[in-house]
Amino acid sequence: PDLLNSKTFKNYLKDEKVNKLTYDFKAAKVALMWRDVEFNNASFDLLLAAYLIDSHYGREEFKYIVSKFNYNEVEYDEFIYGKGAKKGIPEDTNLYMKHIVSKARAIYKLKDKLIENLKEDNQYDLLNDIELPLSSVLAKMEFEGILVNKEELLNQKLEMEKRINIITDEIIWHAGREFNIASPKQLGEVLFDELKLPHAKKTKTGYSTNVDVLNKLKNKHPIIPLILEFRELNKLYTTYLSGLEPVIFTDNKIHTIYKQALTTTGRLSSTDPNLQNIPTRTLEGRQIRKIFVADENNYLLASDYSQIELRILADIADVKALQEAFNNNEDIHSETARKVFDIKGDVSSEDRRAAKAVNFGIIYGIGSWSLSEDLNITPKEAQDFIDRYLGVYPEIKDYMENIVKFAEENGYVETLVKRRRYIPELKSKIFFQKEFGKRTALNAPIQGTAADIIKIAMIDLDKYLTKNNKKSKLLLQVHDELILEVPKDEVEEMKQIVPKIMSDAYKLKVELKASCDVGKTWFDI
Repeated sequence: PDLLNSKTFKNYLKDEKVNKLTYDFKAAKVALMWRDVEFNNASFDLLLAAYLIDSHYGREEFKYIVSKFNYNEVEYDEFIYGKGAKKGIPEDTNLYMKHIVSKARAIYKLKDKLIENLKEDNQYDLLNDIELPLSSVLAKMEFEGILVNKEELLNQKLEMEKRINIITDEIIWHAGREFNIASPKQLGEVLFDELKLPHAKKTKTGYSTNVDVLNKLKNKHPIIPLILEFRELNKLYTTYLSGLEPVIFTDNKIHTIYKQALTTTGRLSSTDPNLQNIPTRTLEGRQIRKIFVADENNYLLASDYSQIELRILADIADVKALQEAFNNNEDIHSETARKVFDIKGDVSSEDRRAAKAVNFGIIYGIGSWSLSEDLNITPKEAQDFIDRYLGVYPEIKDYMENIVKFAEENGYVETLVKRRRYIPELKSKIFFQKEFGKRTALNAPIQGTAADIIKIAMIDLDKYLTKNNKKSKLLLQVHDELILEVPKDEVEEMKQIVPKIMSDAYKLKVELKASCDVGKTWFDI
């Protein structure tokens, strides 16, 4: 606190011309923003550099990371601060200060080594042009937060409690006795010992009652659909409706934290709370978005990339027919159905759905078994469908073979901007692990490139808003979508600008497209 009262120190932190070397610049920037202190110009960040060198390092602690680069003159945090309930700043402040200095020294001493490493792998630009600028953008988003309508939250909570109680009573009536529905052990006993339902699978802790088992039992007893509904509503209730209350700040906003160095794909992940995982497929899940609102006189604006991963596949695998269909603004799934099923006239919704399942599934290395389950057809029919699909788009077949071969030879795959994903599973003697490695090799360059492109769009959008002194603010990133809060007098401009910036973020062989919606709540967009 004394240091943060020093004008000299505050000027040093703010100065754009003075380079700072950091570890987790974003966390430091947000912490200082809450104290009304500006922190600018991190020219190097140890956490982000290590994460780019190997994405598995990002989830480890400081000492583990530096030890991977043969530097050991640092203690574990646990040794200094303790753990659990006893965790805190030690009474011996000398011990604490030495620990901080040892970390600063490690950053300084390892900087050149890590930069050299990044340059060797053509990743230095990825650190400087994407990850470091993005840290500042994310810090602003975290600090800004999104407004919550507490009345709506309370109403939904009470409504959900009523529904859960009604379903609980129905389940207990069907079971013939009271039991804890949320306990898999007790549920297993009711379903398989007492109601004698089929597909019983014993595990060490009792019967398996996971979603796959319950789905097989859907038509066997009226208790099953009720249990599935109970689980879905209970998850929404605990995670969001009662789970959101403790994380609402005094400004009536939720300030989610973005983990920039966590995922192996390069995607951002949101925690405390996770706002990227609010379900959108069910009405109850979508309703939760009504809780998130724009301030008075403002609107929320959402801009979402259209089929970005398929467009990237069309580029990376150089699929001429897909590129042509995208560039001619055709319905890609209907076009695929026409080619695969040799349809001359209109495409039925069933054929389009099948084509869509393969279009998206192929990116994730879908097999005949998974496709047969998705489309409710036999595995043989599904395999025949995949074979015809790869016959129509032979470049995809070549890409799949070549990328797996590249990964087996080099141990990694990379995105269009050189983000690497190492795939040790390809060396596994275990069949399932090796197959997972192959699917990862297919998908990581595509999913990773999508993550990189939206990061570039966020940086470009932030530059535009800052340069033009706009009041509009970027609030959230949810996978392929950006959500802003926009004042009424900037709405029309932002409806044009945001999708354009997203489309122009990266030049592919096909045009990137982004939709745009405006409303007073997140539900409306």
